[in-house]
Amino acid sequence: MSTSVTDAFRAQVVRAPDAVALSAEQSTVTYAGLDRWSDALAGELVEAGVRPGDHVAVCLERSPQLVVALLGVLKAGAAYVPIDPDDPESRVSMMLTDAQVSVVVGQFFVGYTMLSVPPVPEDSAVEGLPEAAPEDVAYLMYTSGSTGRPKSVMVEHRNITNLVTDPNYVEITPGDRMLQLATVAFDAATFEIWGALLNGAALVLAPPGVVQAEDLGDLLRTNEVSILFLTAALFHRQIDVDVDAFKGLHTIMSGGDVLSVPHIRRLREALPELRIVNCYGPTESTTFVTCHRVGVNERLGGALPIGVPLQHTEIVIAGADGRPVPAGTPGELWVGGAQVARGYWNRPELTAEKFVRGSWNGERYYRTGDQARKRADGVVEFLGRMDDQFKLRGFRIEPGEVENALTEHPQVRNAAVGVRTHPSGDRRLVAWIVKSGEELDKRALRAHMRATMPEHMVPAGFVVVDELPITSNGKTDRKALPEPDWSSKSLYV
Repeated sequence: MSTSVTDAFRAQVVRAPDAVALSAEQSTVTYAGLDRWSDALAGELVEAGVRPGDHVAVCLERSPQLVVALLGVLKAGAAYVPIDPDDPESRVSMMLTDAQVSVVVGQFFVGYTMLSVPPVPEDSAVEGLPEAAPEDVAYLMYTSGSTGRPKSVMVEHRNITNLVTDPNYVEITPGDRMLQLATVAFDAATFEIWGALLNGAALVLAPPGVVQAEDLGDLLRTNEVSILFLTAALFHRQIDVDVDAFKGLHTIMSGGDVLSVPHIRRLREALPELRIVNCYGPTESTTFVTCHRVGVNERLGGALPIGVPLQHTEIVIAGADGRPVPAGTPGELWVGGAQVARGYWNRPELTAEKFVRGSWNGERYYRTGDQARKRADGVVEFLGRMDDQFKLRGFRIEPGEVENALTEHPQVRNAAVGVRTHPSGDRRLVAWIVKSGEELDKRALRAHMRATMPEHMVPAGFVVVDELPITSNGKTDRKALPEPDWSSKSLYV
């Protein structure tokens, strides 16, 4: 039986009103306090004209106010559109326009009603707030688009509640303390925030900004964090810098990219009691759809499997004919069941292309574009993308979107991007540039990219080439692009 996020949260308030819901720096907020505070904002949103089904942008740094804003928007019957405050203004403006936002909570943008999160109220006197249904849209999240235009995924309340209710991949109890580290515009934040609050746990908010690997251990120990999610890049870096940072946890979860088996081995040797969970899932299927718990004595081969489906979720490996293939056969990974989002906002053709009905059973599936195979025991192995798209630090990147932005610079005639591994082991975004004239001012090009793209889509290095290599079918041959000279200063500026 699915439920809405707001109903599931209120059930926790009734169960333990005085339990700590939020912990940030030196302050805490109880479940009852968070309920009153978010009610107050919901009341202000309704007074400002927000109606059920509206879209409200939330543009705030990690803070109690951020969580209050998300919950307040849902209590007003609207869907939130999470905006990273560090994103370039041009991109934010595009998202606000595309999502047809009615109000912005947090930051002021010309042409939009702006509301601040009110102070903590003494008591709750807000009545008559609308009721959200499980099938209502809870949030719209933007991901990279192959046409150069980001697309927005509509995720429903029931998708979120299924993600975190009686999860089969992690135990979350009222005694747990979960760290909120992901930016709100990245769907790992969906698991962190609602995973804690809909299970009666305490949500520990990391300070705003980037938390360095050298500082994470102190943050985890001081706040007695027990469950942590890190993107693959941060997970690998943390093991390299300070594996003991994970000592107080009972569960470490990672995903968003392929996990390194040597790093898993090192972590398992250092902290054999720690539960390690490898998670996989696109934004269109609400953060995670498969997870693999690494066994204490599991034999680790060349690659870690992505595991078995979440509760009430189905994984089908489909062949070119769109029908399931036998175990052990590679094919496209399709996701069915309770995690599948409604579709793309205002993109009916793309929704029809990616969200399809199974010809063999009529059920609805999301086609991920990822290649995988299912072992005889039902465990899924990830085999890579079927197209050019890649993930970096947990974010999906469509090369076309970055390349379009690069070629908008007057000194760039043609461009290609790809991910390469730096000698330090980090995976980095690299751009190969064909100049339009004699000059290429790399500093100006980087500034242009920073003004138009979020940070994870700004190349770390620029390689000048005479021409881009082409495959026999006329596409850029990304595999044939020359390896960057990481020791050359000209790569970076």
